[in-house]
Amino acid sequence: MSSLRRACTAAASALVVLAVATGCTGVGAGTAGATHAAGRGTSATDPAAGLQAIAPVTDAKGVTGPRTATLATDLPPTASEVDEPELPVTVTDNQDTEVTVTSADRILALDISGTLSSTVYGLGLGDHLVGRDVSTGFSGTEDLPLVTQNGHELSAEAILALRPTVLLTDTSLGPWDVVLQIRKAGVPVVVMDPHRDTTNTDAIIDQVATALGVPATGDRLAAEVHTQEQAVAAQVARIAPSDRADKLKMVFLYVRGNAGIYYLFGRESGADSLIDAVGGRDVATEQDWTGMRPVNAEALVAMQPDLVIMMTKGLESVDGVDGLLQRVPAIAKTPAGEHRRIVDMADTTVMSFGPRTPEIVAALATAIYGPADAS
Repeated sequence: MSSLRRACTAAASALVVLAVATGCTGVGAGTAGATHAAGRGTSATDPAAGLQAIAPVTDAKGVTGPRTATLATDLPPTASEVDEPELPVTVTDNQDTEVTVTSADRILALDISGTLSSTVYGLGLGDHLVGRDVSTGFSGTEDLPLVTQNGHELSAEAILALRPTVLLTDTSLGPWDVVLQIRKAGVPVVVMDPHRDTTNTDAIIDQVATALGVPATGDRLAAEVHTQEQAVAAQVARIAPSDRADKLKMVFLYVRGNAGIYYLFGRESGADSLIDAVGGRDVATEQDWTGMRPVNAEALVAMQPDLVIMMTKGLESVDGVDGLLQRVPAIAKTPAGEHRRIVDMADTTVMSFGPRTPEIVAALATAIYGPADAS
């Protein structure tokens, strides 16, 4: 179990079902504790299925040209069966703050990667979301009011205007004074673990499910996602080179060309676990590059990556591969630059982990190892 510890109260409470933001669809009232089919958004797609058609790669370093990794579905996976929230529930969050959640009526789930909102959806409570952060981009959330500004800056006014009954967040967004202001206004604020990578899916699902009063759904979703992760991992192991010398040396490059931002992600950034999951070597980590740091041309050349992973909007911000090679000449001096081996993926998914981890890994592996028309 995660550090978010569940202590359900014995008092009975009426279940309040969704009242979504203006212009979004709602659902009807149900019986507290009742189990029902997940309905809209249930992913029947097996993330490993597309990888099964890809033959083992004998010369991964000989592949040339850029590719785009695309998810097979436009919605996060939902647990095969979902329960109505049983509330109130009192939890101790990641900051050891005791919080009582009395209603999952109007949920805000905000973090820098969009993981929390995807997890809420996976628990069958997607229709309870009343707003979004800039990193939430799965189908059906486009019309939800945006409560972050200037990228990832929380707006207290926008949040309070939505009258949330619970705010799930972490320390990846700020300013923190806004979070404290929301709590002072009487909104239950549950602070989650901010760490994101391909290995802590179960913990994130458990934390969100516990706070929303659907622990059994959380267990079910975690088990199903874990099964998918294992299936994808087996296919990646079959396809990708097994010898270390033959594995692709990869780096994750974060770019916002208009702002002059160029960062490499290394150890403990989440990108390291993603590269490992697709059978690559994270050469930034191998050179003791920790977290996210500004690009150092000398270090980048020394890393000699065979492939660069980027966010799609980041690549667009420098006018594609040609623009990237002009703005970051050091890349042109690496095998990735020489072979134009740039793999991009949508900003709202590539680091979104959580329930979408198997899909993300499968999509990247397909773009990296599949035939040219597979991506």
